[in-house]
Amino acid sequence: MRSLSATLAAAVVLAVLAPAAPSEANARPAPAYTVPVSAAVAADAAPVHARQVPRLHVIRMITGLDHPWDVQPIGHGRLLYTQRDRATLSVWQHGRSHRVAFPSDKVWVSGETGLMSLAIDPSFAGTGRFYTCQGGTTTNGHEVHVVAWHLDDAATRATRVGEVIGGFPASSGRHGGCRLLIARDGSMLVGTGDAAIGTNPESLHSLGGKTLRLDPQTGKPWPTNPFVHAKNRHQRFIQTYGHRNVQGLAQRRDGSLWSVEQGTYRDDEVNKLKDGGDYGYNPVPGYNESVPMTDRSRPGKQIRARWRSGDPTLATSGATFVRGKAWGALDGALAVGVLKDERLLFLTFDRTGHLRKVRAPRALRRYGRLRSVTVAPNHDLLVTTDNGNGSDAILRVSPR
Repeated sequence: MRSLSATLAAAVVLAVLAPAAPSEANARPAPAYTVPVSAAVAADAAPVHARQVPRLHVIRMITGLDHPWDVQPIGHGRLLYTQRDRATLSVWQHGRSHRVAFPSDKVWVSGETGLMSLAIDPSFAGTGRFYTCQGGTTTNGHEVHVVAWHLDDAATRATRVGEVIGGFPASSGRHGGCRLLIARDGSMLVGTGDAAIGTNPESLHSLGGKTLRLDPQTGKPWPTNPFVHAKNRHQRFIQTYGHRNVQGLAQRRDGSLWSVEQGTYRDDEVNKLKDGGDYGYNPVPGYNESVPMTDRSRPGKQIRARWRSGDPTLATSGATFVRGKAWGALDGALAVGVLKDERLLFLTFDRTGHLRKVRAPRALRRYGRLRSVTVAPNHDLLVTTDNGNGSDAILRVSPR
């Protein structure tokens, strides 16, 4: 029997298409992949209690879009959504969409960076406050930053309130991140990319390749952050480090926080976040993408992923934990959008956060690249496609 330190302790084999160019998240697919269960968690995995997996009903709810990056409910049956390259903000209501007056010309769009993630303030019903993570222009070049906005009562105009946090590194637009999540305690989590600069992930003086935690009202570091008293201002915001390109953030019922990030040519990762944790990506000298995503040969303790794709990557993206009895065996699973391999993964973890099951329903293998996954108020899933050329949609996925 192989030891738990073996590279692959177990595998869940999915009969699916695989990428022609595994090192690029934007590559189109072509032969088959194996989704390995992390050696740290799988060798003696107990069977999941048998519950029925529901049939999934999928409709194209909003169509004619181009790279819609995120979608969030804002009450009264309305949805707010972004389009990355068009740098537009829109509202869907009563079966129709309308553009929100928004300063698109202030958004820096390049490669993987543009108008990206959304977060809705818990007080939105009274204040109209929401947040975007977007590319921006500075006196010295470009950055990625988080901006607070006010949406008027008619949901037709967004007025800038101010920058919440900025200074995330940017290069060509590659690895721009950038996912937002308002946790149940009111803190804001921000997942950032490393801008394809090798020193960023492990540097506590850079906001790139990190998860950050802050107060979205004040822009101050969250008071329980592991480095909140550091002399270096950037370090005060850091929750975890050693990441490559964080594309998804989610909070489980037990309050734990999880991230999803894209690997190199191998090992997309799902990580359970631990304050002050080092997740081990250190592609130096230069930007050496042949190093492991979690390099445990380095000094100190690096935290193993709770799931990884193996070789090649799938290009994982946004994620949310599914909830509701109607989801049957998928209730409580982490639903993860997949770009390169064009599907939705449902990852089931046990109470201790160890992987037990991976599913990829056929109903969600026909819409191309899937970017973001959000829970609707009735517990349906809202999923954005990411195929480009005006062919994209926001999907509503319902259990039946």
